[in-house]
Amino acid sequence: MTDRTAVRTGLLTVDGATLHHEVRGEGPLLVMMPGGSADAGIYNAIAADLADRWTVATFDPRGYSRSPLDGPVTDQSPATHADDIVRLIDLLSPDGAPAALFGSSSSAIVALAALARHPGRLSRVVAHEPPVVALLPDPDAGRALFAGVREACRRDGVAAAMATMAAGLAPEEGEAAPGPERAAGRGEAPTPEQTAEQAAAQEQAPDPEQAATFRRMHANLPVFLEHVLCPFSGYVPDLVALKSAAAHPGRGRRPGLPRPPARRRGRRAGPARGRRGGGVPGRAHRPHRASQGLRRPPAGRARRPVKGLPAVAAYHHGREPLGKAEELRRPAPRGAPRVPGSAPRTGGRCS
Repeated sequence: MTDRTAVRTGLLTVDGATLHHEVRGEGPLLVMMPGGSADAGIYNAIAADLADRWTVATFDPRGYSRSPLDGPVTDQSPATHADDIVRLIDLLSPDGAPAALFGSSSSAIVALAALARHPGRLSRVVAHEPPVVALLPDPDAGRALFAGVREACRRDGVAAAMATMAAGLAPEEGEAAPGPERAAGRGEAPTPEQTAEQAAAQEQAPDPEQAATFRRMHANLPVFLEHVLCPFSGYVPDLVALKSAAAHPGRGRRPGLPRPPARRRGRRAGPARGRRGGGVPGRAHRPHRASQGLRRPPAGRARRPVKGLPAVAAYHHGREPLGKAEELRRPAPRGAPRVPGSAPRTGGRCS
């Protein structure tokens, strides 16, 4: 019997970089994009859990870990990363079948760009808490925060940048502070103390594979803080294209930077179809619970948040509304309508 959780690795040459990718399972293609400074390793456990119904592809974004750039590191573009995704889909789905796409935090912005630019290659898209500052009530404050984080990194190093980020994203009075899992979703690689906290919560130590993933995340932080954070958070979604692609947003359970853009984008792009509660998915240490969140069908009405399940701004095009769940257990429909859309605007970049 074939081991569906066995990992097949490969390298894909794209414009200006070589992408390391990993594939598990059998069935319709699901591409899971890491956010922040994470790479493919952050999804190891959840990908194995979903491999019973899906061909799950994970990868290291260009400039991270095992995906070197052809030249020096420069500011990254969501549009370029979206084109990388389509190249990966073309490689793994050579018959032209569309793929499902999941992105969290900064990679959720890539998911929006991919849907606007390449709707015909995607069957359904889940964009989890994209930090789109242009859609905040006070976008200048968001831009200033992330510009300050980048400047702190350039002037004083990663630790100072992380402190600036933590202070700027600190919970309001009376709100619970984010745990290490939440920090990872914001692009913050867990510190040794946070990793120990995760382990204590599970009553087990991180295995060598998890420890290696966290070391790579730490090594990727300078690239994320200096060359990804500002251009990605400054991305302005093509709301016309997203509305044409039948956007159906959800929202998170905690106030904070990611949630307001999801709600505001939803009001502009289309009607909501239920609510998704929870924080950043338990990608590293609660994989089964997180994967169950991807399997659960969408609610027809608001419901109580479920601890450990991700908050979602979910997008899809086709005839059926998108949920995080059963839709990711059913094969993607062939012949999904192509949606004409222009390339997304760029702007609001930190200066």
